[in-house]
Amino acid sequence: MVLELNQPVQANGNGSATSPGDGVDAALSRLRKTVRSGATRSLAWRRTQLEGIIRFLTECETELTAALAADLGKPALASWMADIVPPRNEARHALRHLGEWVGPERVAVPAAYQPGRARIIREPKGVVLIVAPWNYPVQLCLSPLVGALAAGNAAVLKPSELAPATAGVLAEWLPRYVDPSAVAVVEGGMEVSQALLERPFDHIFFTGSPRVGRIVVAAAARHLTPVTLELGGKSPVIVAADADLDVAARRIAWAKLVNAGQTCIAPDYVLVERGIRPAFVDRLITEVERFAGGAEPTRIVNETHLRRLAGLLDGHGGVTALAGGPDFATARFAPVVITDPDPGSPLMQEEIFGPILPVVVTDSLDDSIAFVAARPKPLALYLFTGSPAVEDEVLERTSSGSVCVNHLLYQCLVPGLPFGGVGPSGMGAYHGRAGFETFSHSKAVLRKPTSPDPKLAYPPYGPFAERAFRLLLR
Repeated sequence: MVLELNQPVQANGNGSATSPGDGVDAALSRLRKTVRSGATRSLAWRRTQLEGIIRFLTECETELTAALAADLGKPALASWMADIVPPRNEARHALRHLGEWVGPERVAVPAAYQPGRARIIREPKGVVLIVAPWNYPVQLCLSPLVGALAAGNAAVLKPSELAPATAGVLAEWLPRYVDPSAVAVVEGGMEVSQALLERPFDHIFFTGSPRVGRIVVAAAARHLTPVTLELGGKSPVIVAADADLDVAARRIAWAKLVNAGQTCIAPDYVLVERGIRPAFVDRLITEVERFAGGAEPTRIVNETHLRRLAGLLDGHGGVTALAGGPDFATARFAPVVITDPDPGSPLMQEEIFGPILPVVVTDSLDDSIAFVAARPKPLALYLFTGSPAVEDEVLERTSSGSVCVNHLLYQCLVPGLPFGGVGPSGMGAYHGRAGFETFSHSKAVLRKPTSPDPKLAYPPYGPFAERAFRLLLR
């Protein structure tokens, strides 16, 4: 089912006005009918949908990579690696484990409440809404969909209007590979998003900025709808004194420039100990220049974001170790490295989401940890060290959505690891079993036999009953 809802309000044949909300209501009605029929609950249906996603990503690779090139200037290989492979692997992982996920989970019944048998049944939540961003418009639309369909839900997908070509491919082709009575792709702008958020869903999954995340939560609260938020924030890198500086510089530069820095778990700033600062910065600049010279030609998504990035270069209070900046003619941004920025500057307070990398010097590992702990909890934290003791200390004294040691970004590509934020970087998680459980309701079931049914269990309670209860429940 495909809905094109970005047209202006018009009058229908009866002379009454139509609006995006009319199409949304019609879609929701059809999806709810499918859920009520029970069709989405069978294991066979769920497997068919996951297989359909895999076939869609395989057979429509050309259309998808062409759309990503049109929207963001991404080369085909980069699009395949970042947007097509991850959700395909998610679907394959779900197919392998779906049988164990959907089975009931036995729970022990305490002796005091025997005889009886307890279990947890995970049932579909119903009709869910998935709102995807523009920076990875295929991956961040279909990876949540894998969890939603594996859990037996119907879903409304809202791709970003800032990646219109990709949204168009999803709208045209995806319903040919999954059940169109259970998956609706809704195209359109802000008015469509508002119409969707005004309707009651059984779960809302949103990936995007904290600012819009607050709007989503406020809208969901009106219907008491549960929400998963995948946001962002300032993901730090701690480079310890014993780190391999060549590897650290190379991997940090690579991760920062992937997708022109427009990645929610990109390294946002680097904390480096004073004794290794000069050597690290020299290596970092060398690697950034090398990657920038042959970098993928990914564009900054629009002029507004270009101007925002340019504004972060004003008043940062540090030293520009590698100069760069915006090219408004090509919508690209040359990488910038800034050392010792003012911690209170916008550069160090706002998520950068672009190819600008601040490097902050600290006096010790303890100071680096304190710097991270004093700020909002990030979506990701990165650490470069050769010491298990240093790794344990950082893990114990910091809180973040995820951690990757001696590399970056890869933690979100392991299907068995939950991916999500904490505090201002998000709530809830997905990928693998975590995604299945996010879109499932865990229903508690206790079955008691009708015999025995001793009168002692019912009032009035005499002295003997009291002694028996105290013995059983001690």
